[in-house]
Amino acid sequence: MAIRSLPMFSVLILATAFGVWQQAMQTVEAPARRQTKVVMLGTGTPQARPESSGPAVAIVTGGAVYLVDAGPGVVRRAAAAAEKGIAELQVQNLKTVFITHLHSDHTLGLPDVIFSPWVLRRAEPVEIYGPRGLQAMVEHIEKAWEKDIDVRTNGLEHGNRTGYQAHAHEIEPGVIYQDAHVKVTAFLVPHGSWYQAFGYRFDTADRSVVLSGDTGPTDAVAKACHGCDVMLNEVYSEVGLLAMHSPEEEKYFHAFHVSPGEVAEEATMAKPGLLVLYHQVYWGKTTADDVTEEVKKHYAGTVVTGKDLEVY
Repeated sequence: MAIRSLPMFSVLILATAFGVWQQAMQTVEAPARRQTKVVMLGTGTPQARPESSGPAVAIVTGGAVYLVDAGPGVVRRAAAAAEKGIAELQVQNLKTVFITHLHSDHTLGLPDVIFSPWVLRRAEPVEIYGPRGLQAMVEHIEKAWEKDIDVRTNGLEHGNRTGYQAHAHEIEPGVIYQDAHVKVTAFLVPHGSWYQAFGYRFDTADRSVVLSGDTGPTDAVAKACHGCDVMLNEVYSEVGLLAMHSPEEEKYFHAFHVSPGEVAEEATMAKPGLLVLYHQVYWGKTTADDVTEEVKKHYAGTVVTGKDLEVY
């Protein structure tokens, strides 16, 4: 059968239809390219579990990286995430950090973030936001490594003189940071006898993410989330705690952390699209997944166990 030339009117209709289809495809594909990722760099606690590095979460959006906490192993976990396909987490891109509180398990990786990427030729200083006392901590870190800085800058390495610098910003509740990609809001949470502990909310073009940090019972996380896309919350195993038969441990955990029932109550108020449990404390043969099952007994929403290098 001979193929006839299409009338001009038909050609215009086809061209218009193709243009609409092409625009629709771009609209569908664009969010995938710019989607904010929540990368679990470390989900652990002071318990020395090899599968769980110290607490650290990366919010990746618009090509930029925003770290929340800097537990032990943070830089190598970032490198591992980069090798798994999240190119933004090349270690030279680690230069903006938000600290929830100054407990050692959340800050032992700060020297790593400050110095290791600099040794690997990061030229930009690190901007670090967190509670009162952060300035003194950062100053002491730089003082502790002053001989290393001297050798690397004045010796044969010819290291740059900017990439090891760290600028500490001691914050109060409210909007504490904003750039072209993200707005970060800090809110207070109770954490035992700490004078300041923060949770954070990240708002990007396509997602809202709330992290509790370490917290005792509170409604502050729920209020900050209020229907957010992703809510990350710490939790301890109630079953494991009761099995210890230790009034002292119970008193500590009830003041410093939250039980599965308390997390469930807060998440029920918050109504997040996804609840991710991290920084889970458990004992003996209990696993992190067992703690998640404890939460599920009280919570009807979607909840998962956050594990190192998982992405949400």
